[in-house]
Amino acid sequence: MLGIDFEDWFHPELIQRHITDKNNKPTVVQGIDKILDWLRKNDTFATFFTVGELLESKPELLDKILGNGHEIAFHTMHHTRLDAPNFREKFDEEIKRFADLTKGKSRGFRAPTFSMSHYTSWAIDILAKNNYQYDSSIVPAKTKLYGIANAETKPYKISSGKLEGGDPGGKILEFPLLTTTIFGKRIPAGGGFYLRCLPLRIIKKAIRNCNKENAPATFYIHSWELTPEFMPKIQLPFVDRFITYHNLDKAF
Repeated sequence: MLGIDFEDWFHPELIQRHITDKNNKPTVVQGIDKILDWLRKNDTFATFFTVGELLESKPELLDKILGNGHEIAFHTMHHTRLDAPNFREKFDEEIKRFADLTKGKSRGFRAPTFSMSHYTSWAIDILAKNNYQYDSSIVPAKTKLYGIANAETKPYKISSGKLEGGDPGGKILEFPLLTTTIFGKRIPAGGGFYLRCLPLRIIKKAIRNCNKENAPATFYIHSWELTPEFMPKIQLPFVDRFITYHNLDKAF
């Protein structure tokens, strides 16, 4: 299962915290036709977890995504982490704005920077109230930025009170991101930086192992990783620069 986190160059958290200009112009959206052509050539359909403000600035994106048989899903309006100050009060309003922009087509959600946690599990209840059917925000491995180490690795019913494992009464289906185990430690293998950092054979093996257990391998890639030609080089501290730009030219 392929998800494309459709966001622009100024949305990733490691870039957001180092830029002060809030009037940034989208450039990565110019690569939408390249991405759609890539999917078409590979006979692949994807879920576009889309930042809402991009649809506000480029309404034609919706028709291009849906018109090519892909799915639209919610990634907040401005790529805001769920644990951002006072965001809980804004989340329901953003879902409704996104529904207006997408003509009610969105039924799935992914939290920016996988910021779904016990502290932000309130989002599950709001998603259910707005008739959402699934979430894909849980990474079943703990990293510096995100993750729930003991979460299930196969799809399960999730609720605000039970993020790690199946809740028979849950109204939302969770699609956790692909992981693998190296030297006894579970790590992410479902895309993003790990696609650009891990040897491809490890990711392929993780996908095969997941499928052997009759589970879908949930994988994602950022729009800016598929279209690095539209991604400007921002001056960042070494670690942030490495995570953002390492092997960016090889991701596609």
